[in-house]
Amino acid sequence: MITYLLCFVLFLVGLYGVLTRKNLIKIIIGLSIMEYSLYLFLTIIGYIEGGAAPIIDPLKPAVKVVDPLPQAFVLTAIVIGLATTALLLAIAIRLYKNYKTFDIDKINTLKG
Repeated sequence: MITYLLCFVLFLVGLYGVLTRKNLIKIIIGLSIMEYSLYLFLTIIGYIEGGAAPIIDPLKPAVKVVDPLPQAFVLTAIVIGLATTALLLAIAIRLYKNYKTFDIDKINTLKG
């Protein structure tokens, strides 16, 4: 139970960083912290105390196994999160080249 609470606290730390910071790089870091807390949460969901790897063995049919599906989701989410972070950093670099700052308050002349 405490591990779920720690995942929630880690998510709130990332959310605090996203909502209170004005620097684009710090906002991206906050989003990454939020992603990592979700990865940890999904991994904890699939964990079983005393569970074994999900390998079928006909000699031991009654063994508790760990659910591999959340782990597969986490691996997929890590790849998607990496691509998202790379895209956000590329956008931040382009904004820095145009406006010479990472501060969102100073980037107010954007027209779309």
